[in-house]
Amino acid sequence: MSTNETLPKDRIRQKADELFMRYGIRSVSMDDIASQLGMSKKTIYQFYSDKDELVDAVVDTHLGMMEGDCTRCHENAANAVEEIMLTMDYLADMGNNINPMVLHDLEKFHFRAFDKFQKHKNQYLYQVMRDNIEWGINEGLYRADINTDILAKFRLETALLAFNVDVYPPSKYHFSDVCQAILEHFLYGLVSQKGYTLVLQYQDNRTNKLIKDAKTK
Repeated sequence: MSTNETLPKDRIRQKADELFMRYGIRSVSMDDIASQLGMSKKTIYQFYSDKDELVDAVVDTHLGMMEGDCTRCHENAANAVEEIMLTMDYLADMGNNINPMVLHDLEKFHFRAFDKFQKHKNQYLYQVMRDNIEWGINEGLYRADINTDILAKFRLETALLAFNVDVYPPSKYHFSDVCQAILEHFLYGLVSQKGYTLVLQYQDNRTNKLIKDAKTK
């Protein structure tokens, strides 16, 4: 098999991922996935016993990608503030390709996958956030009086607000805009005066880059 070919199991997972992220999980049936792939539903069941197993595979892929993105944001950041700014860029890209109903559908209809997501949030992402806050305090970019544990958990729980379609209906709010606004608000609550000045510098740089990119198009 050439490197350009994709195994049937991977093709099924990739197509399911694409459809789930676009339409939400509940709205996409196994028949829809089979039709999009041009294969029979029976073929899909040769690789995934049911929709739950397929959702599990999609969630596993996203959690792995999330860890890779977190690692890159940290490794490419010169300081804690820049790590948050890089995370905003990641959220902007991610938000263009995700339906916020996904998390609601996980919680209501795919308990095993949602539990996996919750554990990842409460363990891995919690530690990522703690590390960032401690880094920022040590650099003098965040306030020294911050309770790291409380603020790390606060960040993770408020991040989920973007998925609440009752609070931020997709017809009125763009998912990535909500994600970035919530994270930006959180960052302003963390920073010292030194950190605040740095945030403004990064924002100016981002704005100037957007203007430059627009002019070159």
